[in-house]
Amino acid sequence: MSWYRDAVLPRILNSRMRTPVIERLRARVVKGLHGTVVELGFGSGLNLPHLPSDVDRVLAVDPATLGRRLAAQRIEEAAAEVQFVGLDGGRLELDDAVADCVLVTWTLCTIPDPEAALAEARRVLKPGGALHFLEHGRAPDARVASWQDRLDPLWGLFTGGCSLRRTVDTNFPDHGFEIVEVDRFYAPDTSKLVGWTTLGTARAV
Repeated sequence: MSWYRDAVLPRILNSRMRTPVIERLRARVVKGLHGTVVELGFGSGLNLPHLPSDVDRVLAVDPATLGRRLAAQRIEEAAAEVQFVGLDGGRLELDDAVADCVLVTWTLCTIPDPEAALAEARRVLKPGGALHFLEHGRAPDARVASWQDRLDPLWGLFTGGCSLRRTVDTNFPDHGFEIVEVDRFYAPDTSKLVGWTTLGTARAV
């Protein structure tokens, strides 16, 4: 499956993660980003066209190196400088307090150790820096959640380890974050199995 994960899945995500609904959500989550932004799960750079002009630099982290090639045109057109700084969101090769903001979109569902990723996000953020998050996860409806439980192992095989069952923001305070705002909803025109969405910002305290 490593060939599929490294050579096929990035192309699928690059194609499928650009629906009108997703593009609107990307535009929402990047509002307020500024300065130096560490992006965990950079992928093929699909957030780049939405970044505010206040963003000067993106420090990109993603295990799929193919994404860098798929992102080439977006990187060339981006106003912000893009620098690739690592492959593992759970072990960032960055100094402490180097970022004004951290951005994660549909990433905490897949990172093998999301707790470590949150701890690293807090470490690289400057005091008062912001974590912007947009994630899918375990639905609040018992019937939907039951199907997520059943399908999760198979889903993970074909999505690079993505889980349908993770919750997103309940453990933020354990890692030095204070929720500033959060919105939870089923994404429109999306299956409820993957559509329960958590979008918001948290502040490093």
